[in-house]
Amino acid sequence: MKRLILLRLGLPLGILFLLLFTISFTCPRQVFAQDHVVAPSDLQKDVAGASATREKNQTRLEEFVSSPEAQHALKSAHLDAGQVKNAIPQLSDDDLAQLSARAEKAQRDFSAGRMSDRDLIIILIAIAALILIIVAVR
Repeated sequence: MKRLILLRLGLPLGILFLLLFTISFTCPRQVFAQDHVVAPSDLQKDVAGASATREKNQTRLEEFVSSPEAQHALKSAHLDAGQVKNAIPQLSDDDLAQLSARAEKAQRDFSAGRMSDRDLIIILIAIAALILIIVAVR
């Protein structure tokens, strides 16, 4: 009885094994290989672009914090400018982009005369405090 069951199961499994074995050697390797969805060169370009954007945002924010007005505002708020500058590289890409955009807008508004010194100092202190808070939370 057991022998009959083994024969009935063994024959279909043997045929299946033989079929898979034959297919694996007769089909070209390209059938089994998967093409990459994204080319490595495209990935490299994206990484380089993201790196350049991060560097630009970081530089813009560091220049904003290094300005004479910022140095004066940070001293008056009893914030260490060096600590703020050292915290900037630790920001995420999104946080860095947002704070950099705010800093750039504040500089443009100040240069155009749409903002007083007092307003700039408040924005500067707020940005510095945000940088320190974001880094401290992580």
